[in-house]
Amino acid sequence: MVNVTQQMAKDTEYSAVNLMADAGVDAGRWSRIPDDATIKKTVAAIEARNIRVILTDSAEEALRTVVDLLPEGAEIMNGTSTTLVEIGFDRVLKENRKGWRDYHAVVTAENDEKKRHALRRKSVAADYFLSGVQAIAESGEVVGCDKTGSRMGAWPHAAAHLILVSGANKIVPTLDEALRRCREYALPLEDQRARRVYGISSAIGKYVILAREFEEGRITLVLVREQLGY
Repeated sequence: MVNVTQQMAKDTEYSAVNLMADAGVDAGRWSRIPDDATIKKTVAAIEARNIRVILTDSAEEALRTVVDLLPEGAEIMNGTSTTLVEIGFDRVLKENRKGWRDYHAVVTAENDEKKRHALRRKSVAADYFLSGVQAIAESGEVVGCDKTGSRMGAWPHAAAHLILVSGANKIVPTLDEALRRCREYALPLEDQRARRVYGISSAIGKYVILAREFEEGRITLVLVREQLGY
């Protein structure tokens, strides 16, 4: 097992806590940790949709779990995710002690715009694709959204294995509330991040709702009893 004890990095420059003031979001409404009974109910509802759930108590434990899920030498790709950065996955990936084939590094190293775009399209079909999520309904639906679909493209079918990581703060009562969370909380925060990193605004161009997975063992959700990401 890779030693990740010193890899955890909770708050980062682009964590929600550092974007909230400018984003004008209601964290009390959209980023609360549910009680244990609600978490247990939600886990059961997700697993009833054929999505495996691994419940962890901390970001550090979540990172160890993710590393253990990725075989040595595996082809992996990760979408941009504040959650993955907060658990420290970016630093583990940089060290790459398990010899993963990092598709993200291949994409970003390509200077030709057309070739880079083509590589990005192919990357959603990686053997292992890692992503954060934007909302989880207590009824079991897992919701993701982004501007172009560069992350969401892997979710429905393309990636051979999809590993999702989420804080329990993304659990809301219903699917309608999950979609509202995307619009009223995740988007304003992502918009602030995009403006600071890329100098452009963000938008929701694509939604993906995981309502049922038919391929056994394809999707794993690592759910953390902490506030992570947005």
